[in-house]
Amino acid sequence: MEPIPADPEAPLPQLTERELTVFRWMSRHGEVDSGAAAQVLEMGHQELDDALAVLARLRLVRRLPESPRRYSPVPPESALAELVTPRELALRRQLAETERLRDELTLLAPVYAEARRVDQPRPPLQEVRELETVVGLISDASLRCREEVRTCQPGGGRAPKLLEQAYARDRDMLQRGVRMRTLYQHTARHHPATQEYVRRMTGEGAEVRTLSELFGRMIAFDREVLFLPHQSDVNAAIVVRDPSTVGYLCAVFDHAWSLATPYSPAWSESAAREDVKSAIIRLLAQGMKDEVVARRLGMSLRTCRKHIAEIMEQLGAYSRFQAGYLARVQGVYEGRAGGARPRA
Repeated sequence: MEPIPADPEAPLPQLTERELTVFRWMSRHGEVDSGAAAQVLEMGHQELDDALAVLARLRLVRRLPESPRRYSPVPPESALAELVTPRELALRRQLAETERLRDELTLLAPVYAEARRVDQPRPPLQEVRELETVVGLISDASLRCREEVRTCQPGGGRAPKLLEQAYARDRDMLQRGVRMRTLYQHTARHHPATQEYVRRMTGEGAEVRTLSELFGRMIAFDREVLFLPHQSDVNAAIVVRDPSTVGYLCAVFDHAWSLATPYSPAWSESAAREDVKSAIIRLLAQGMKDEVVARRLGMSLRTCRKHIAEIMEQLGAYSRFQAGYLARVQGVYEGRAGGARPRA
């Protein structure tokens, strides 16, 4: 149980009442035999060895060379100098390096801003294969956005990590006065991370609505540049700058927005639940399989089949196709496939 050499990056154990009891007793008695100490302290030998191991890691005890079972307490000031000083020096070096990088990179900001002001011809349609480049282009478009951003996010709730990454960028745009409108599918209403993100963003002024089905994923900035997912590469994107194409897709978004339901009230209190059931019936009546229905509506296969079972029980149907037929005959969910239609 020799002390491990100090490593400024290595985590150190925390003292518990057990270690404090052992150190207090050793401080009073000086050099001690661990076997005798275990008996006096009414500790098991393994428990005492564990406590001594922690104290040794913290440089508060040292084992005497003449006997492997005898230990001596070390003044805390000595332990402090041995353990804390290297960490403070490492921290100071990191702070100095951080300040150097900040100063150097800040000097480049005016250079970049001046270069961006120069009009450069850009292709109307650009395929970007590198994920890092895609993220950089979206970040740049976010910084240049001055009027409005439209976002369409099909597929249910988004990963918490992605939502947290988007929050700072989106909040910055809202604070600059940019209007932000986001479309989700109804199933995102009962996704906890998305609920929290929407709560925070609407508090900053964003607008969020949902539909049972969406036309596809996109994000558009100021009706000038638009990002679409690549058909075959999840890390790639298509950047659209052609005015006619951007204008058309923004009009598609605006139409979907006019048919969508505000994200609030909550899922259980909104018409979105019936909207989802109506969409399921319509897709089943078209002969779609459960897997396709689930994917179209942005929900898990398990949730989709749960909805289907509830619908069939309510209608008294014996098959999925019959459920679609009975729904039309009985007028169940009629007129709800498009959702609520608030004014844009």
